[in-house]
Amino acid sequence: MTPPPPHICKAKMDVENFFHMTGGVGETSYAKNSSLQKKAADMVKKITLETVEEVYVETKPISIGIADLGCSSGPNTLSIIKDIVEAIEATSGRTVNNPSPEEVRVYLNDLPSNDFNSVFIALPDFCKNLKKDKMGGGPQIYIAAYPGSFFGRLFPNQSLHFVYSSYSLHWLSKIPPALYDEQGNSINRGSIYISKASPTEVSKAYLKQFKEDFSLFLGSRSKELNVGGRMVLILLGRKGADHVDRGNSFFWELLSQSFAILVSQGQIEREKLESYEVHFYAPSENEIEDEVRREGSFQLDRMENFELERDETDGLSYGTKVAMTVRAIQETMICQHFGEGILDTLFENYSRLVDEEMTREEIKPITFLLVLRKL
Repeated sequence: MTPPPPHICKAKMDVENFFHMTGGVGETSYAKNSSLQKKAADMVKKITLETVEEVYVETKPISIGIADLGCSSGPNTLSIIKDIVEAIEATSGRTVNNPSPEEVRVYLNDLPSNDFNSVFIALPDFCKNLKKDKMGGGPQIYIAAYPGSFFGRLFPNQSLHFVYSSYSLHWLSKIPPALYDEQGNSINRGSIYISKASPTEVSKAYLKQFKEDFSLFLGSRSKELNVGGRMVLILLGRKGADHVDRGNSFFWELLSQSFAILVSQGQIEREKLESYEVHFYAPSENEIEDEVRREGSFQLDRMENFELERDETDGLSYGTKVAMTVRAIQETMICQHFGEGILDTLFENYSRLVDEEMTREEIKPITFLLVLRKL
C-alpha cells in the first residue's frame, strides 16, 4: 500500500497534537486576549441562560449534566459556567414545582494539549464564590475535565442535558485531505485559506470536511444528550454563498499577506508558506441548516447572526486587538510549522494591515448563534 503523502500526515498530526489556545497568563496568552470572544458570548448570554432554564423546567433532573465543548482556558471558561449554574438555581427556586437539583455535573472539554492546569488552579476560588451566601444550601457542583476531540463520542449515553460550545465549531478536525495532490503538494499555493485565487476544488474540500465534522459532532451529541436536551452553539460563519467576503475569510487573506511579506524579506521560505493551510471553515446559514436536517437528530429551534462592534476604549487599535486574538489562537500551529522566531514580526505586519483596511472599509465578521433541541 502506498503511504499517504507526507504533508497530509503532517497536517493531521498538527491539529490533533498541537492545536490549542496559548496557555498561561502571559501577554500573548488566550487568557489575556479573548475579550472579543467574551463580548460575543455576553451578547447572546440571555438566550443561553433562557435555553438552560427551559431544559431544567422540562426535564427536572435530580442530577443535571452540562458540557462546555472547546472550553479553552482563562476567565471565559468558568464565567459562563457560573452563569449557567446560577440560572439553574434561580429557576428551581421560583416555584415548588421546580425543586433544586441535588447535583450539577459540569464537564469541561478541549483537546488534550489545552491548558487545563490553569482552569483547575482557579476552581477552589470559583467554587467558594458559588457557595457564598447560600448557607450550605444548593446543589453539589462537580467539575471535571474531559480531554479529547468533540468530533466523536466523549460522554456516556444520555448523560447530558445541556451542551454549550463557543467559538469552537468553525475549527475543523483536520486540514482537508483534498487540499493536497497525489505528491502531497497543496493545490492552494499562495493562500492559507479560501481566497479569490484559490481553485474551486479548495472551497469544495473545506465544505466537505465541515460537513463530515459537523455531522459527526451532531451524531455524537445526540447519543450523549437526553431527549429534549439542548445545545447552544456559537461559531463564526458567513452570510452568503460566496466563500470569499469581507468578513472572516478576509482576515485570513490579510494573514496570508502578512506571511508573504516575510517571504519577500527572506525570513521564511516560500515552500514553507505554500504547504501551510488553516483548519478553519466559516459555514453559511444554508450549509448549517442543511446538515442539521440531513443528520436528523436535532431540531434547530433558533438561528441568528450578528456582528461585533469595534471597541477601542482601552487605547488599542482594532488591528492590534485582532492580531493579539489571532496570535493567541494560532501561535502553536504557526510555531510548529515555521518556528517561533517570526511571531512578533508576523503579527506586527498583520495588525498594521488590518488597521489599514479598516480605514478603507469595514471588515464585518459574522457570528452565528444556534439553539438545537434533541429529538
